[in-house]
Amino acid sequence: MNNTSLVRSFFSQVDISDFLDLFNLQPEVSFFVKDLRGRFLAINQRGCEYCGVLDRSEVIGRTDFDFFPTQRAESYRQDDGEVMRTGEPIINRLESAPEMAGSPRLVMTSKIPIRNVEGVVVGIAGFSRQVDTKRGESKDAKRFANVVEYLHSNYQQKLNTSELAARAKLSVSQFDRQFRRVFGVSARQYLSRVRLEVACRELAQTDETVATIAIRCGFFDHAHFSRCFRKQMKVSPSDYRRSKKS
Repeated sequence: MNNTSLVRSFFSQVDISDFLDLFNLQPEVSFFVKDLRGRFLAINQRGCEYCGVLDRSEVIGRTDFDFFPTQRAESYRQDDGEVMRTGEPIINRLESAPEMAGSPRLVMTSKIPIRNVEGVVVGIAGFSRQVDTKRGESKDAKRFANVVEYLHSNYQQKLNTSELAARAKLSVSQFDRQFRRVFGVSARQYLSRVRLEVACRELAQTDETVATIAIRCGFFDHAHFSRCFRKQMKVSPSDYRRSKKS
């Protein structure tokens, strides 16, 4: 028996839950496996916590759209699709933690394609590790952690790029370029995502008027909020609220 056959024979007998228990020994790490349709096939306890459930049985067979705001779920699905389409992994991408709307915490996310014995991509595996800037994290993580925390704490305010750049100890042009490189979007787009995630939570969990939520989340007015919301979420704020409360 050659080495490849030996490995395949061994893993065909293995219960993947044993590996998930190993990841549970690292509580700051979320591990997951998805198929081509984005359905979860495996997830550890930290991943369940990010999804807002207690047990992996509540996640298996479902997708990101069942647990996260639409814009976040679409972002995950786009990244997953790119990895599966190109076969190229995502390594240590810095992004906001998927634990709640408006979370200021950062995670390092990596994703790799999963291939069958014929070498055809059949899914994706990945993990997200919570960033701790007090430890030996990357320069990008340390530089932007303060900026991201500020954005999440002050999303109601107008964006001042000069102040954000100063917090990162960069010039405005350096900040714009490096923020986009690290997060894949501009600081202004990132802030809009934060505002919309908070607005989604408010629409689903409160009875405040749409106009009140718009102002509280940092939008100019009801009309501005509705335009941004519809562009990103593909539905109006009122229709979104009805869908969540029906």
